[in-house]
Amino acid sequence: MTALLLEGGTAARAIRDEAAREARILATRGLRPGLGVLLVGDDPASGVYVRSKARACEELGIHHETLALAATATTAEVVARVEELNRRQDIHGILVQLPLPSQVDAERVLLAMDPEKDVDGFHPTNVGLLVQKRPRFVPCTPAGIMELLRRSGVPLSGRRAVVLGRSDIVGKPMALLLLHADATVTVCHSKTRDLAAVTREAEVLVAAIGKPGFVKADHVRPGAVVVDVGINRIEDPGLAEEMLAGDPRRLSAYRSRGYAIVGDVHPAVAGRAAALTPVPGGVGPLTIALLMKNTVEAARRRG
Repeated sequence: MTALLLEGGTAARAIRDEAAREARILATRGLRPGLGVLLVGDDPASGVYVRSKARACEELGIHHETLALAATATTAEVVARVEELNRRQDIHGILVQLPLPSQVDAERVLLAMDPEKDVDGFHPTNVGLLVQKRPRFVPCTPAGIMELLRRSGVPLSGRRAVVLGRSDIVGKPMALLLLHADATVTVCHSKTRDLAAVTREAEVLVAAIGKPGFVKADHVRPGAVVVDVGINRIEDPGLAEEMLAGDPRRLSAYRSRGYAIVGDVHPAVAGRAAALTPVPGGVGPLTIALLMKNTVEAARRRG
């Protein structure tokens, strides 16, 4: 068996096209959706993500601004910028790029955000609405995964689903969305006993644990659908040779630059699963597409 690759690009383009059409409709009413991004510090990965989001905004006709603060910024300084964006009438969505520096209280920052502008869906109000199955904004990565599964024709009702990871950003909202789709859901984490035995029960397995190649073939039920959320930078030569052995082009690129981006799922899983999202090119494009969709929706609600 060789797994079907569930690439996110096609679904992401369709979602972005839908958002662009809605943005054009709003423009006829004199309303241009606006996204304010708050970037604290100079983390290279965060910088890449923010630039990607800016490009997507430009392509879709969404106004965007990035407010950059030094890595030494205090919680009070970050909260003040969030409150500034709350007051802006031309900013309909706010995104605080995570992670924040260690001295900044992320909980206080997220609580300061206007829930109606929280296009990442992290404010407690929006989390509560999601729990009650009446969401306003859903965290972008889990929402993107659900769109990919739906558009790929993957049935969920009545199926066993396992989510590996319990973060507020992916694991918990992912479990709720699967539950709302009538799957029977188990959430695994670092304290789960006999982890492989639990994950092997999954007909749909979502790996969001942040450990490169952690999910091996013996974690996976034959014929399962496996969603790899991991985005891990690896530099170790031995691990790179293992993870990229089946992809000469990427292995060559690793040898040239000294690092590679890989997922949480080991390549050997492709011989056991029915379908698998690749890294890169699987879930990643959908996260930005859903951010664009949420921003346009925030503007529509305000309009």
